[in-house]
Amino acid sequence: MSILTGPSVPPKSGAAPRQLAVLLHGYGSDGADLIGLAPFWQDAMPEAMFIAPNAPQPCPGSPGYQWFPIYFGGREVSWSGATEARETLVRYLRELREETGIAPENTLLAGFSQGAMVALHAGLSIPERLMGIVAIAGALAPPPGFGEGKLGTPPVCLVHGDRDGVVEPRFSAEAARKLKEAGIEVHYHVSPGVAHGIAPDGVAFVDQFIRKINQNNGNAVLHEQPSQD
Repeated sequence: MSILTGPSVPPKSGAAPRQLAVLLHGYGSDGADLIGLAPFWQDAMPEAMFIAPNAPQPCPGSPGYQWFPIYFGGREVSWSGATEARETLVRYLRELREETGIAPENTLLAGFSQGAMVALHAGLSIPERLMGIVAIAGALAPPPGFGEGKLGTPPVCLVHGDRDGVVEPRFSAEAARKLKEAGIEVHYHVSPGVAHGIAPDGVAFVDQFIRKINQNNGNAVLHEQPSQD
């Protein structure tokens, strides 16, 4: 049995999955919350199975879960427990590969808030190159070996609301700078007037990011993009 469980959505194509999209929820939430993003990105990844695992730890004072204890104080973030969360997620990704036969280069890792932090921290810690990483309203804690040329360097999409009072927008700006300095392709979008959440313009930006990396990987999109009319 997998170390993590949560809801999933089968490929829109109706065929066996050829890609994976792993969605990581935020602090105090669960997979049922983030799996709701699948319909917005299925046209961009019609052959992907979307999975939203629950984090491994119960969240104190909440019916949901946490990836690790996290506290915000002043301008710094405490990353207590991040190493354990990274190890758990990397093991989970390995399990998914063994179960599905889908390689890392066909696996998208996306997260919101604390899930975004884990997606970046874990997704950049493995030697294999993921299809891409999406981090919405998150922050980057560089994993061991980051920037030394021994780890995978997948393209990264960063989205953040400029009115976020929970995870300050500067964290994504700093992440973009550090990623670019490490030679990683970065797609960075700021949602104007948006607090700690995911706005339609951010969802659309991620959709375009997925389409681009799919094209770069030689994967044809089977469904046309929905009309904006």
